[in-house]
Amino acid sequence: MAQRTSHAPGTFSWAELLTSDADAAKAFYARVFGWEYRDNPVGGGSVYTTALRDGLNAAALYTSEQLPHWNCYVTVASADAAAARAFELGATVQTQPFDILDVGRSATIVDPVGAELFLWEPRRHIGASIVNAPGALTWNDLITPDPAASARFYGDLFGWTTEEVPDAGGYRVIRNGERTNGGMLPLSPQIGSVPPNWIPYFGHEDVDALAAEIATLGGAVLTGPMPMFSGAIAVFADPQGAAFAVWSGRYDD
Repeated sequence: MAQRTSHAPGTFSWAELLTSDADAAKAFYARVFGWEYRDNPVGGGSVYTTALRDGLNAAALYTSEQLPHWNCYVTVASADAAAARAFELGATVQTQPFDILDVGRSATIVDPVGAELFLWEPRRHIGASIVNAPGALTWNDLITPDPAASARFYGDLFGWTTEEVPDAGGYRVIRNGERTNGGMLPLSPQIGSVPPNWIPYFGHEDVDALAAEIATLGGAVLTGPMPMFSGAIAVFADPQGAAFAVWSGRYDD
């Protein structure tokens, strides 16, 4: 289990589910990841729910009228500076930087290929306090029609470097400094007609067993399971239709 008390700028640090049915989503992910929950009233009758694994903050969810999906967050030193730089590089600032009480400051960008990404300037809330473990955030992939252009944009924005994996269909691994931080996957007929987007990966004890069970939980297998160098991955949809990925295997730490 990898606990965190901070995340370096440029690190994926949080994942947040927007769902049409919070109670059903909570029951589903409790079965999938062993999550427990802490409900946080945020005014207007709304509730922001933190998902806990081993008592530590793993992710979050809340009810939304948007199509169900997962949001991915990257820690930055300054949400204002990062949003301004993203705009200079050709992104759209979809939500201007704003304070969320005393927990942090956030902004939303849509990158030049059309993928939405959230910026997080931490204050009281760092993001996930458990990562790289079963039931915790462990990776993030960008599905992009132009990996080279995406690599340039995020390299200029966050200082990321990317390295293309041989014989992997153009897949690039992202590094934030010396640490692997995610990947970039070219859009292809095998993926289908999906828009550019970021997708979070969560650890799991046995991705093959989950794939065999997921339909009984109301979810669906979208891709995989696929063997990898040190484990296996699969992409699933939850009962409300939000896509997420799962990893079983060796973790960085």
